[in-house]
Amino acid sequence: MNEEKKTYYISVGAGEIMRVPNASPWEFKIEATDEEITEMRAVFDMMQDNSIGDFLRTHVPFVEYSHDPTNDAHDESLHKIFTMIYELGDAEAKQHVKSLGILDGFKSD
Repeated sequence: MNEEKKTYYISVGAGEIMRVPNASPWEFKIEATDEEITEMRAVFDMMQDNSIGDFLRTHVPFVEYSHDPTNDAHDESLHKIFTMIYELGDAEAKQHVKSLGILDGFKSD
């Protein structure tokens, strides 16, 4: 079944997926199916859950960033979001993600 793609506006920092461009500030414009948006929403939700773990980690000063599983999960989620934005984004979104270099040299799934 070929599901129809719709335009969405993404704010990575805020973890927001919007249907209208003037609802809130956004960085990326993408075209995605409902299923792809559901997947992206799940990744943003996972990042939010990891943020709570990160907050708790800040109260344990002897745990280094590089040895903390919540940071690894956050990094992997962020990579997944930017991969999706690159794959689903318009030309400007693709160029922006490419210029960030976030997809270069990352462990592939």
